[in-house]
Amino acid sequence: MASLKDIKTRIGSVKNTQQITKAMKMVSAAKLNRAQDNIVNLRPYAKGLLGVIADIAKTNRIQHPLLDQNDNPKRVLMVVVTSDRGLCGGFNNSINKYAEDYYKDNKNKYEALDLFIIGRRALDYFNRRDIESNDSILNLAKDISYEFAAEIAEKLIKGFTEGSYDEIRFIYNEFKSVLSQELNAETILPIDLEQSMFNQNSEEKFSEDLIFEPAPEQIIDVLLQKHFAVQVYRILSESIAAEHAARMTAMDNATTNAKEMINTLTLTFNKLRQAAITTELTEICSGAEALK
Repeated sequence: MASLKDIKTRIGSVKNTQQITKAMKMVSAAKLNRAQDNIVNLRPYAKGLLGVIADIAKTNRIQHPLLDQNDNPKRVLMVVVTSDRGLCGGFNNSINKYAEDYYKDNKNKYEALDLFIIGRRALDYFNRRDIESNDSILNLAKDISYEFAAEIAEKLIKGFTEGSYDEIRFIYNEFKSVLSQELNAETILPIDLEQSMFNQNSEEKFSEDLIFEPAPEQIIDVLLQKHFAVQVYRILSESIAAEHAARMTAMDNATTNAKEMINTLTLTFNKLRQAAITTELTEICSGAEALK
């Protein structure tokens, strides 16, 4: 059985850990507030932009390489988005496990099934399993911005338009609430106009008599590239917000567990101390009786 000194040392260690987890929870909560505001403001814009594109494209019957649907893709790129740091519960593990299972189940189905990894946790996970990625980006939390997302989008569009890939899919955690993050596997290229909010409401359609300046084809080309960059930015922002929420929840649970452990150790410490005092008193009384 552990001595009183050992238990006291362990109580001090757990208290120090509790202070750390409590501080990390507060930091994650502050970061989550900013990330949540960002994603809540971005979602309507991302959906609205797709609606405008859908109405212009369908009203003027415009064709574009980024809109060409392929029912039988041969070359697929999976973009796996995780965090660079841990201590966020099962946030990363759920994404990595899903991506690994999908890769193993479908790698023989396609001519090419490649990985584009965003986040150190996914990179380390697949490296340990000898699964190579075509490209990787780290330090996501520091570099997240629209300009950063636009650079990624430009690289992905180039691979798609040059025929390297027929389909590009993102695997990430979508932020739902502080306690809930939903694993999402979303195909973002080619762009599906059926997801348009405006397109589902006939009252929102553009009139066919409208005259566009510049030509609708030029407008669509610019808007599609901007839309794709916005979608990449939205997905990265969703992942960042979900990561902070998962870490805040994990640190809150760790703080609660530390408090329970301290209570248990304190109770054990008091019992052992009481037993030691009782033993000493018994020995004193026994010695006094022996001297009589």
